[in-house]
This record gives sequence, structure tokens and C-alpha cells, in this order.
Amino acid sequence: MGCGVSKSSQFSKHPGKAVTSIRAAILIQRWYRQYVARTEMRRRCTWHIFQSIEYSGEQAQIKLYNFLGYLMDNFTPSSNERKLICHIFRENDVCRDAEWERYFCYKNIEVPEIYSGPHLTFPLTVEQAVGLVEAFRNKKQLHSRYVLQLLLETWKLIRKLPNINRISTCQSKEITICGDLHGQLEDLLLIFYKNGMPSLEKPYVFNGDFVDRGHDSIEILLILFAFLLVYPSDVYLNRGNHEDHIVNLRYKQTIDKTSTCGGFLKYCAYVLYLYRRYGFTKEVLTKYKMHGKRILKLLQKIFSWLPLATVIDQRVLVIHGGISDSTDLGIIARVDRHKYVSALRPPKRRHTSLAGMSVDSELDEEWSNSKFLQRRASMTYPKPLGTRTSFQNRSLQDFSDRIRVEDELELCRKRASIFQPDNQNQENEVLESVSIESVNSDNAKEEWKQILDLLWSDPMTEDGCMPNEVRGGGCYWGPDVTEDFLNRHNLQLLIRSHECKQEGYEFCHNRKVLTLFSASNYYDVGSNRGAYVKLGPDLVPYMVQYQATSMTRELTVRQSVGRTERSALKVLREQLFAHKSDLMSAFRAYDKENTGLVSLSDWADAVESVMHLGLPWRMLRSQLVTCKSSEGMINYFLWFSELSIKNLRLITLTKG
Repeated sequence: MGCGVSKSSQFSKHPGKAVTSIRAAILIQRWYRQYVARTEMRRRCTWHIFQSIEYSGEQAQIKLYNFLGYLMDNFTPSSNERKLICHIFRENDVCRDAEWERYFCYKNIEVPEIYSGPHLTFPLTVEQAVGLVEAFRNKKQLHSRYVLQLLLETWKLIRKLPNINRISTCQSKEITICGDLHGQLEDLLLIFYKNGMPSLEKPYVFNGDFVDRGHDSIEILLILFAFLLVYPSDVYLNRGNHEDHIVNLRYKQTIDKTSTCGGFLKYCAYVLYLYRRYGFTKEVLTKYKMHGKRILKLLQKIFSWLPLATVIDQRVLVIHGGISDSTDLGIIARVDRHKYVSALRPPKRRHTSLAGMSVDSELDEEWSNSKFLQRRASMTYPKPLGTRTSFQNRSLQDFSDRIRVEDELELCRKRASIFQPDNQNQENEVLESVSIESVNSDNAKEEWKQILDLLWSDPMTEDGCMPNEVRGGGCYWGPDVTEDFLNRHNLQLLIRSHECKQEGYEFCHNRKVLTLFSASNYYDVGSNRGAYVKLGPDLVPYMVQYQATSMTRELTVRQSVGRTERSALKVLREQLFAHKSDLMSAFRAYDKENTGLVSLSDWADAVESVMHLGLPWRMLRSQLVTCKSSEGMINYFLWFSELSIKNLRLITLTKG
């Protein structure tokens, strides 16, 4: 108080100093606010670059998957080509569970004496699960015998679980919920360090997307499955959109020559083969070269059996993606979830022939090998549906409406003519089976949409519900849809993951939807924090944030934003260089006289017309185009040379 009086008296004696001090303070404040605004704008732009490229990659992958599915459903390649595609692409298997257990048998796999990793005996104990965590922390690898044994025991357990887990806080008093981990083992280890490992007193809900993008996806799965076996009533796993064998088949290699596989269909199959080599599948096949294929097949079956949701105290719903205006927990609870090996496409229907045989619409290998069925194979596929361009622009939901009742009738008539029915009763049976299959088809489509929306949807600020064209699957839903859904099911909060957030979490829709993301440094070191949430009996979320890399905690805001910005621009330059041919054509459409120059406006329009990323290209021009040009024009020939040099430097540094 005395200090304030003395200052006041001092300024009253020297009013000029007071005015100067106030002006200086205002100037400093303005500079600081401008600096904060510029930093925030750079951060948002960087975030937009990373997210746009990520979602564009998912959309491109879905388009490729749909295109190959379109080929399989509408064309009749030779037996060798079809066998190659089906081998990579097949979802339906005719083996029974007992046959699968024999296929996954681990007893003939010997563990060598020089093996220094962890040893497992079943049933698992807490000590073994903790030892597995410590072994992976020390970069040790679990032997393939134990991997198969652990996965087989997990498969046996999760087949008994319901589609929707229901748990309560009355016993443990607190439940921990984790979001996407994406193969980042450091984040899982940090969560266990800060919060403790799963136990009777410390239940966990892991909300999907355990795999992909990180380097330790298989280790994360093995840790989670081990604790699930030890504490089946205290560890809960929800399926995410990346627990899908098609999504796992990500690749990062460009194909330039179609001649390597001899024919267009073999080329498409080769592209899918590359998916296997450069995604989560690559990780498994690299770490387990001898038994990797069996491990992947068993993981595919486990993913299809993972529960779809978790309800806490009948008031909080935990799902991976989101909801739509048609989401119904009653339908989800009744779905035969294991049929949906991939949520990107409805499961294939099985038709019953007049001979009483169950005929998969995707021909079994034994059938495809017979000359008789090769001759009639062309009758089992409808005509091509439009052009390739119109095909690729369709959303996932469009692909379930391709075969109408008339097509089914014609199909069954042709099958009936092959088996030569002797009387009218058999033909009536065919027509009756068609009507039943049509009803079943509608039900399957509804079930599939429920699962697709659950795993792929994102919230939006506007009211309503619309297809998620950015990702290529699921939908966007607004606050009104959230309000209606929560009221219908007597819920108060929806916890979901699926989206990276800078702070690790974000509330929306009047704090009734919480997005939770547990993979820190997701796009680059310092790009985002990870977070997990604790729920007590009051069901009030308590957020815990972290960053797994200690280096990021020492960076200033300016250093962190600058590092992430440079990484985002590097990735964006790589994407631009990969689309050089399309960009060149777009620039020449604006450059009629072939001068090599385009205006800034035309440059931005041309780039967006090719990339479809929705980025502020004019604002990014100063960072993407450093070559000088006259009169505000951009020399795109020099720009491509600049991109080529920077990419060459990047490749050299990577090899070095």
C-alpha cells in the first residue's frame, strides 16, 4: 500500500514520466499480443497441414480398397489373378473355430536356449505381465511361440465378451480411460508410471487405435492382452478404426511400372501387397519373419472380436469414433461383431444353392480351382457400375446398395438352371430364399452402418449429421445429435478418441463430448501432448496431460512451434513433389503461352485443385516458394527444381 502511494505521489510530481511509462507498457503489450497471435496462427496452420495430409491418406486408402473391391465384384479375371487378389483381400473364411485353433497351434515351435527374452506360462500371473512390460522397456522381443500362445488365449477370452462392456465405479472408486496409442510404447509406459499398472484397484479402459504409425504396435497389443488375461474384469478394450486389417495395410512407396505384375489386376493386387510391406503388417513381418503370417491372421480374428463400446455406471459411454443420427445402442448390442473383419465394407453374404451347399459370394479357393465354376463365374457378378471417376467419388455407404432384388433373382435363376431343378417347388424355394436374403441384406447394411459410424465419425460445431467426406467413412455429427442420443439412452457424457488434439483432450457440444488422445508427439516431437482421464463415482472427468519425450519439456513455445512447423512443411513439400505431374498440368492450364510463370492466385488455385487439402496456400507461399520471380509471378519450373533439390537433400540425410 505504501509503495502504491509513493508511486502515485512520484507520478503526480512528474506527469510526463507517467505518460511515457504508460505508452511504453501499451507498446510492449501490443508487441506481445502480435507475437502471440502470429505464433498461434503458425501453430494452427501447422496443425491443419498435418491433419489434412493424414485424413487425405486415409481417404486415398479407402478409395483404393473400394476400387479393388469393385474389380473383384464386377470382373472375372483368370484363376491365377483372382487367387492372387483373394489371397491378399479375403475377409471370409470357411474354417471353423476348432480348425483355426489347430492352424494357430504353437506347440511345434521350439524356443532356443540362446533366447534371452521373457518366458510365459499359462494361465498368466501378474508377475509375468509386469515382467513383459519391463522386457519391452528394455527393447527385448517376445518369442513367436509365446506370442501365438498369448494371442490364442486372448482370442478364446474375447469371444465370450459382449459387444458393449458395462462397468461400475462402486468397487474401484476410479476408472482410467486412455485414448489412441498408435504403437507409441513410450506413452503407455509413461501412463503406467504416472498412474500405475492395471489391477483390481486400478481398472483401465483402452479406447482403440492401439496400432499403426508407431514402431511398437505389437508390443502394446501384447501388454494389453496380457493384462486382459490377468484381470479380465478390470481391463476393457474397445475396437478402433485401426483395428482393421485393411487399414493396417498402409504403404509408403510409389509404383511407376505396372509391368512388374503382368496385367492390371495383378498390379492392383501388388499395390495391396505393398500395403502389407509398409504398414503395421510390415512391423509384424519384420519382427517375426518365420511366423509373422500366422500372427497377423490371428490378430485379424482378434480385432474382429473386440468389443465396440463401454458404458460406465450406465451414464458415460466410451466409444472410439462417434455417433450419427441413427446410432442405436440396442442394435449395436445385438450385432454379430466378428463378421465385420473390416468395417470399411459390409460382410459378404453367403447364398444357399438348391443342392444345399453354402456358396460364398466371394468364391472359395476350392471352387475357383474347378473348371466348372470358372465357366459360370461370369454369371455371378453384375455389370460394371459407371466410370472409374464416379466410382471413386462414392462414399462407403454407397457400396452396400449395388445388388438389387432383381439381380439376386437373376442370379438364383442361373444357379437353378445349372443344378437343373426337377419341379416348380424347387424354383419357389429359390424365390423364397431371395426374399429372405433381401431382408437379411437390409439388416446387414444397417448393422454395418452402425459399426462404421461408431468407429469413423467426428463431431462438428454445426447442428445436423452429414457424411464424413474428409476421412471417407463415418459421418460428422452436431450438438443436436449428441443431445438427442444422450437423452434417448439416459447418458450424460460421451468419451471418444479418433482425433489428435494439441492438449491431448478437448471438450465440445456443451462439454457433453470429450475427445481423448493418448499418443503424445504424434505428428512430430513437440506437436501435441497426450492425456488420459480418470472417472470417480461422481463421473466428473479429471484430466492428466503428459509428453513422453523429455526434450520437449525443455523447449520454449517458439522453439516447439518452429520445430513442428518445419516438420509439417517438409512433409507438405514431399506431398507436392509426389504430385509433380498433376501440378504441372494444372499450371499449364493457367499458362497458355507456356512461359513458365503463373500468378500467385493461379498458383494457389492450381495447387488446391490437385491436392484437395483445404490449406491457406497464399499464406504458405512464402515458405513453400522461395525462388524469386518478377512482377509477383511464380516460376513453377524453378519451384519444382527447388522441391527436387530439397527432397534429394532429405533422402541423402536419411541414408546417411
